[in-house]
Amino acid sequence: MPVVFRYRGFRFFFYSNEGQPREPSHIHVEKDGNEAKIWLQPEIALADSVGFDRRTFRELEQVVTANRTLIEERWNEHFG
Repeated sequence: MPVVFRYRGFRFFFYSNEGQPREPSHIHVEKDGNEAKIWLQPEIALADSVGFDRRTFRELEQVVTANRTLIEERWNEHFG
C-alpha cells in the first residue's frame, strides 16, 4: 500500500491491487479506523466512506483537490 502523503493524521494511499480491470484513478484516505475512497476522474468525487462525517469529507475533498497533480503522478508511477 504505497502512501502518497499524510495530512493532519490522515494517510492518503493506494492499494497495490486495485482490481482487474483496474479501476479509474482514485485515492484512499484512512484515519482512526475510518476510510474513504475518492475518485479523481472525471472529477473529484466520493466513491465510498465509512466513518467520516460530511464536514471531514469536505476537508478531505479540498486536500485531494490541492494535491491532485501529485496523486495522479504517483498513480501513474505505481500502476504505469
